[in-house]
Amino acid sequence: MAKIYSKKTLVNTSMKPKKETVSFLLNYSKALSFIKVGKMNIETIAN
Repeated sequence: MAKIYSKKTLVNTSMKPKKETVSFLLNYSKALSFIKVGKMNIETIAN
């Protein structure tokens, strides 16, 4: 008999990131910049 796997939730919907994680990602994205050199993009971090 076939099981229906779609009824189970694989990810907990109440998962929320810590404030430290969100802050880290926002600060990282602010410091990250791209420089186009010819056909290449170079990633640099300002910190």
